[in-house]
Amino acid sequence: MVAKTAESFLEEIQFMAEAADVARSIAMEYFRSPLRVEAKADNSPVTVADRSIERSLRNSITDRFPEHGIFGEEEAPVNLSSRHLWVVDPIDGTKSFVTGHPLFGGLMALLQEGRPCLGQIDMPALNERWQGCVGVASTFNGSVCETSACTRLSEAFVYTTDPFVFSGDMQGVFETIAAEAHLVRFGGDCYSYGLLASGHCDLVIETGLQPYDYLPLVQIIEGAGGTITDWAGQPLHLSSEGHVVAAATPELHAEALARLGGLVGQSIT
Repeated sequence: MVAKTAESFLEEIQFMAEAADVARSIAMEYFRSPLRVEAKADNSPVTVADRSIERSLRNSITDRFPEHGIFGEEEAPVNLSSRHLWVVDPIDGTKSFVTGHPLFGGLMALLQEGRPCLGQIDMPALNERWQGCVGVASTFNGSVCETSACTRLSEAFVYTTDPFVFSGDMQGVFETIAAEAHLVRFGGDCYSYGLLASGHCDLVIETGLQPYDYLPLVQIIEGAGGTITDWAGQPLHLSSEGHVVAAATPELHAEALARLGGLVGQSIT
């Protein structure tokens, strides 16, 4: 089959925006309100807000694109063999959400034949939204955004959400890169990648991510001029191990990969 062009994704791009508008209203209904926080099997938190948003997204996808598949965080996958697969994270940053911190977001991606073609980061509490589409420039609140021109780790502003998730060999990886970077900040979840796409930070390094955490980011970063892969430099897909490095420029990405490969070696492949 012939791959769709950027122009032919107009319906899906508009759909993402409409779905995010509804998800925003649900999120803000619950944000900074008393919530029961439950622990999932992996000990990560979940609330009625997460489940309500994902149910809304799934219903909208099924109504508009009944032949498409869905892969989300809170419910079982549907129709994974479909040529088109939606990947959704209703609240990326639930720990932020339940503690009243506004840096939580909603994520959506559309995969075509396994390749991320559309991506969206929506920040309900901040009224900010990034969108990416294959073949065109990424946007922030409707205007084109670009990554910075940083090419050296020694000059880079680096983000990771949680330094405590790096353990064993990976702890040494992060500590070494942090020591060489110009500035290091923590927190942010998906927001860090939006900041990268808009040129406010230069490098994001994370581990332990799931497909719904990273696949919505791919086209946003690439469409803004950046590079995003796993730690071995391979494209991200549904079966990636969740080690992610995103950089403002190919040069900075190559330097980060060189550090990662030298420190971790075969353990990241």
